[in-house]
Amino acid sequence: MGKKQKKIASTPPRQASKPESENGVTLKDLLSSDVLSKLKLQADEMKQADAAKKEEQRKQEEDKKKAEQKRLENDFSYLLDNSDPNWSKHK
Repeated sequence: MGKKQKKIASTPPRQASKPESENGVTLKDLLSSDVLSKLKLQADEMKQADAAKKEEQRKQEEDKKKAEQKRLENDFSYLLDNSDPNWSKHK
């Protein structure tokens, strides 16, 4: 004999309220092709500018790391602290 299960009233999932003005016409349909192409061009330019900015930032960080490494290579106390203490390998 199985346990009795409560029946759960199935409700349809809520849908986001869609403004259905003008019989489902979208913004893309309302805009002229000229305005739409300008918007797409502007979006592409923004993506390219963002990519260039990220690349420039990456290069700057890389240059900082190289400069720091070069400075540390000229610091004798750093070299002594981080060098291999087994000098017998270099005889």
